[in-house]
Amino acid sequence: MTVVTLSGKGQLVLPAEIRRRFGLTAGSRLELTEEADGLRLTVPHRLSAESVESGYGMVALRPGGKPRRLADFDAASLLAKDRA
Repeated sequence: MTVVTLSGKGQLVLPAEIRRRFGLTAGSRLELTEEADGLRLTVPHRLSAESVESGYGMVALRPGGKPRRLADFDAASLLAKDRA
């Protein structure tokens, strides 16, 4: 078990080994949940920054919708359609 100390400003410093293990950096968000026997600190949703595949399945196709192509998101072509 790791013990941390609360500062006068209410801040906790997590040991470097724990930050590395969970991929925590400055600005990382953590969830604090009150439970009957204490507090639980969790990392809400971790994605690997170096893996595109880690985001697979995060965006679902609408029921009855058609798959989109990369060209559908080309801003220049969308502006050209508006001017025509």
